[in-house]
Amino acid sequence: MPGSELIGQEERKEINDVLESGILFRYNHEDLRNNHWKAREFEEELKKFTKAPYALMCSSGTTAVAICMAACGVGLDDEVIVPPFTYIATIEGVFLGGAKPVFADIDETLCLSPTAIEKAITPKTKAVMLVHMCGAMAKLDEIIAICQKHNLILIEDTAQALGASYKGKMLGTFGKMGSYSLDFFKIITAGEGGAVVTNDEQMYLNADMFHDHGHDHIGNNRGAEKHPVLGTNYRASELHAAIAVAQIRKIDHILQQQRKHKKKIKERLAKFSQITFRHLPDPEGDSATFLSFFLPDEATARKTTKALAEAKIGGIQYWYDNNFHYIRNWEHLRGMKSLFKIPAMEQAPQDYATIQFPASDAIMQRLISMVIRITWTDEEVEALCQKLETVFKGVFE
Repeated sequence: MPGSELIGQEERKEINDVLESGILFRYNHEDLRNNHWKAREFEEELKKFTKAPYALMCSSGTTAVAICMAACGVGLDDEVIVPPFTYIATIEGVFLGGAKPVFADIDETLCLSPTAIEKAITPKTKAVMLVHMCGAMAKLDEIIAICQKHNLILIEDTAQALGASYKGKMLGTFGKMGSYSLDFFKIITAGEGGAVVTNDEQMYLNADMFHDHGHDHIGNNRGAEKHPVLGTNYRASELHAAIAVAQIRKIDHILQQQRKHKKKIKERLAKFSQITFRHLPDPEGDSATFLSFFLPDEATARKTTKALAEAKIGGIQYWYDNNFHYIRNWEHLRGMKSLFKIPAMEQAPQDYATIQFPASDAIMQRLISMVIRITWTDEEVEALCQKLETVFKGVFE
């Protein structure tokens, strides 16, 4: 995956800054830290990159979702519309916020369908958790219009799409709040970590307090700070932030390389009439971290997946069978298996054990995604294209 391909001297330098000071905590200790404030520095870089006025680093993409929920006042007995195709962390973030997930179908953007969102709205619906899946955007104009029409809060889970945009504006900055993930498998990585962005100062202040036990962070004496609200500990450490600082400075290069490589591979596969590609409402804004395409039917998709594996072509995802990203394989959710009683599981708005998604299944059964690497040489991309052409000729003959 992109960020993890580029870990080098830049990350080591930033980490050494922290280790030399010995201050791994993001707050206070001004006299010991040699003016190194890595979490703050990352937040400034993220604001500059996304053009969001406010940004906050946190401990993971999952906690970023929960922070957005809390900051926006989404909680007990509120319903949140979510997609069945996402990483399970999205759903965990909703549960952590105390709300109830209501699943609605995706469309060929691989994101929530505007029509399905409209059908899922009830008097208890408070928010839409829009996941920009596999590096690209949903039908934002339609979804924003629906949220405005029904007075719903739009929260963007942009874990897999940092750097993707729609009509020149960064994903994650369209809703009330947006979240990102910085784990090891994301476009940039801190090993572990996440972030939230917002255009709303009060949402930022809410997030800042909630993610650190309710501290208001006023003044330079942590012990004297006030606690206007209850919170929890979703802070990021300075070590994780140090890696994130180095990584975000590489994101323009990452996006450039991904787009270059994806363009060449997509052009070569487009010669096969049996292949269609994911719908992109704004192709120019695609982060290009994945090339996602559809086969005519499930049988052909499975045959293709097997042939790609036999050809030793890596980075292939047949999401319909994936254990973590599609609801049909979430046995723990379907069985309501939890170590403790989660309030949102009481009187759930849907029967998670039996609910079916034929429209989403029809998409997922035909879908294959391929990870785009940034460190490929031109020669390696050409060799890959030739192998892919050989595989598809064999599948379609």
